[in-house]
Amino acid sequence: MSDSLVIIPTYNEKENIEKIIRKVFSLDYAFEVLIIDDGSPDGTASIVKNLQLEFPKQLHIEERKGKLGLGTAYIHGFKWALARNYEYIFEMDADFSHNPKDLIKLRDACLPAGQAGVNGADVSIGSRYVKGVNVVNWPMGRVLMSYFASMYVRIITRINIQDATAGFKCYRRIVLETIPMHKIKFVGYAFQIEMKFTAIKYGFNVVEVPIIFTDRTEGISKMSTRIFREAFLGVIQMKVNSWFRNYNR
Repeated sequence: MSDSLVIIPTYNEKENIEKIIRKVFSLDYAFEVLIIDDGSPDGTASIVKNLQLEFPKQLHIEERKGKLGLGTAYIHGFKWALARNYEYIFEMDADFSHNPKDLIKLRDACLPAGQAGVNGADVSIGSRYVKGVNVVNWPMGRVLMSYFASMYVRIITRINIQDATAGFKCYRRIVLETIPMHKIKFVGYAFQIEMKFTAIKYGFNVVEVPIIFTDRTEGISKMSTRIFREAFLGVIQMKVNSWFRNYNR
């Protein structure tokens, strides 16, 4: 059994799912993969189940009925991982916007401090903006919206994270054991912000690892104006609520 689990939520990802799974399993480190599929009508889950015949120990799937939201998918995956002996738990998209090769960089950042080049982080973030703007194939309007969304989050929350909305992350187990998942309120875009903010409030060491983000070439983006609106208003609500919470471990 690997100590590292990659959680990939899916909804209609038949064009990408087999390729992304095979790419993760081709890496030099032995990761396992957990697919959280929200009842994809395009047969994504069936593709994964067929691949389980080839990868019975490395590949896992949890199926849910209906499109229940990104945040709840990840929380479902976190609970599944915590019920098992994984030490490093990852979030990653299915569409190759996150390069699977960078999983190793994120894991390395969370290894115990003291080794050469190791940060000893509790959470590592695959960051598009920690070293300039590293985004490929996004229209300029999308780049600006994402960049200024992170700036807005920094102003409201006072957390020093350049890519506050990033969804490519590695958590050490202790972080997910500490954060009370029932208090994580957001299910869309704001979920990623809330998890970073909460981890920092609990005093965990959160670091950014530079990556190059490439927009999907196959399948359909799940981003919408509703998701952005939730994030915009949710950040203020999250900050106000934090004044009344105890973050002692």
